[in-house]
Amino acid sequence: MTQRIYNFSAGPAVLPVEVLEEARENLLSLGNTGIGIMEHSHRGKAYLAVHEETESLCRELAGIPSDFHVLFLQGGASLQFSMVPMNLLAPGTTADYLVTGAWSQKAVIEARRCGNVRVACSSEDRNFCYIPRQCTFSPKPAYVHFTSNNTIFGTEFAGEPDIPAGAPLVCDASSDIFSRPLEIYKYGLIYAGAQKNLGPSGVTLVVIRKDLVDGAPRDLGTMLQYRTYAEDHSLYNTPPTFGIYIMGLVFKWIKKRGGLAGIARSNRDKAGKLYAYLDSFRWFRATADRDSRSMMNVTFVTGDAALDDKFIAAAKKAGLDGLKGHRSVGGMRASLYNAFPPEGVDALINVMRDFESRES
Repeated sequence: MTQRIYNFSAGPAVLPVEVLEEARENLLSLGNTGIGIMEHSHRGKAYLAVHEETESLCRELAGIPSDFHVLFLQGGASLQFSMVPMNLLAPGTTADYLVTGAWSQKAVIEARRCGNVRVACSSEDRNFCYIPRQCTFSPKPAYVHFTSNNTIFGTEFAGEPDIPAGAPLVCDASSDIFSRPLEIYKYGLIYAGAQKNLGPSGVTLVVIRKDLVDGAPRDLGTMLQYRTYAEDHSLYNTPPTFGIYIMGLVFKWIKKRGGLAGIARSNRDKAGKLYAYLDSFRWFRATADRDSRSMMNVTFVTGDAALDDKFIAAAKKAGLDGLKGHRSVGGMRASLYNAFPPEGVDALINVMRDFESRES
């Protein structure tokens, strides 16, 4: 087998090796069924058992109670930019958005196609290198939307924002979902593309309060109503069966590592070690403010674009891939999602140290 290298990609991202190994076996036959996981009917008993176990594990890990639906959708987080306001933004009401990066900007654009939107705060004035501490909310927002982790800019909310009482909190958690414990009752809706922390691309997890589903309009297209998926247990049409299966394996992997609390400790250790190195040496510096730094995406630069490119090339030669930063920030981005191994952080620091010695 080709030697696996350290994959720092922002997504689709690294998956646990043991998950990939188990999936490899079940591609030919799911258990002793004689039919591979990608070939099973979504109406058959073998797949339905996978589907139900995945939902059960999701609820167990995050403490999701019975008054929330757990839905498996398609279309990525980008479709949720439209589905959220279609279902929750009633005529004559206003939704408040916290704008902390490119994805929340895109969410605002789509929401404005559906109704009134207010930007309650923004960090665009400093190229999204911080999480705003003050917001100006509407008197009675239909909901408040925020992006918990900003993949491109390397910032992350340390906790849920304080919002007006009674307003549902809606979160795009695509790049830090299940990276730490959740206080689920603070939310009305959480959505996340799976391809960073939960599984492969192609499946989107939506956790939504049942009353929000019940109160949504009924004149939307069938596939644009959360109600459709809730009533049919995410089986109205053929769901992304393989992605849901992989998600279930990832949930088992998280559970074996102490659940969300255990995963959070691992993530803090990985990111903390890398930030400590960045703060101790003169060649590289983190781009996000200290109190806004992401545990998932560490963005850093040398201050010289040509030197950044030289380092990225050196890192790739050493078996470290996916480190090139987004053009909005430049430099480097080390994505340290749940499944990224601690040894990869050590390898990155060693390459950085060697690079500094050679270039000094």
